Amino acid sequence: LLVPLLSVYRYEGPEVNMTLATSEAKILREKISEKAYNDDELIRILSTRSKAQLNATLNHYNDQFGNAINKDLKADPNDDYLAFLRATIKCLTYPEKYFEKVVRLAIKGLGTDEEALTRVMVTRAEVDMKRIIEEYYRRNSVPLDSAIQGDTSGDYERMLLALIGNES
Repeated sequence: LLVPLLSVYRYEGPEVNMTLATSEAKILREKISEKAYNDDELIRILSTRSKAQLNATLNHYNDQFGNAINKDLKADPNDDYLAFLRATIKCLTYPEKYFEKVVRLAIKGLGTDEEALTRVMVTRAEVDMKRIIEEYYRRNSVPLDSAIQGDTSGDYERMLLALIGNES
């Protein structure tokens, strides 16, 4: 799954083919019902469709079968491949929710997962950091800059705050 996600051309335009969305929702359901999580068709759909097309397909999946696809992929919560598949779908469809969760888990509890926190802050700073900040506040009722200030210090704290646009 990782190789096709990184190497296949993905059209990023806004056009959506609803007939294709319906048929591919059925294919996804069939493969998930068969527990064929590594099937070529499933991987092809996830790795080649635009965000708009994939969202339409997943909406059809939800409407036709009554469950979000990620719920159906929780058959075995301890399966690392299924966790990776769920994370992939979340990241492709709602990247701000995926990255908010990574940041929240990096900050949560005793200590900081500096590697995860730094990776998100650096890679998303010029992409969608504003949406991640908004999602963090919506999910946690705490501004991200306050969470960073409460969990980090020194130059590391200042660097993170600069990356989210707060240089105080």
